[in-house]
Amino acid sequence: MPTGQGFVQGFNAQAAVDTETMLVMAAYGTQEVNDKRQLQPMLDELEKLPDALGSVSTLLADNGYFSRDNVEDCAKRKVTPLIALGREAHHLPLNERLSPDAPAPETDDGVALMAHQLKTGAGRAAYGRRKCTVEPVFGIVKQVLGFRQFSLRGLEAVGGEWTLVTMAYNLKRMHAMVV
Repeated sequence: MPTGQGFVQGFNAQAAVDTETMLVMAAYGTQEVNDKRQLQPMLDELEKLPDALGSVSTLLADNGYFSRDNVEDCAKRKVTPLIALGREAHHLPLNERLSPDAPAPETDDGVALMAHQLKTGAGRAAYGRRKCTVEPVFGIVKQVLGFRQFSLRGLEAVGGEWTLVTMAYNLKRMHAMVV
């Protein structure tokens, strides 16, 4: 992977996490530095899941995944994207939090519609679930499971290793859900 000082043999771990159960629904490794090109492959992975697991209705992602193409791809798949457009203020002033939502813009532009949705109370609440869903999964994988670096080399081997790690996380999570 390219870095500011040259290249390093490294990988980027991707995971799609269900907001209700906090289970990893799909995961893979990549050598792409930029996450923008990872949203569509992840949606492809999620579409491979059995129908009994349901389907993706809303996608929550940080700014690293934002692009017009990704928003349009979500619309084609009938998925509501809530992807940050940039750095957002974490704590809005009280008058902004309590003010009624502005009317939706009359446009077919998916990015404009998503930007509006992110500013509504429901959109802010839904997007707020992202940081308490996917971030704890990576934290648990690192701190509790002790997985901080890949042991194997090569993209295929790393993909298999990441799949095993996320399976171990899911087993731990399912046990916690039952007990």
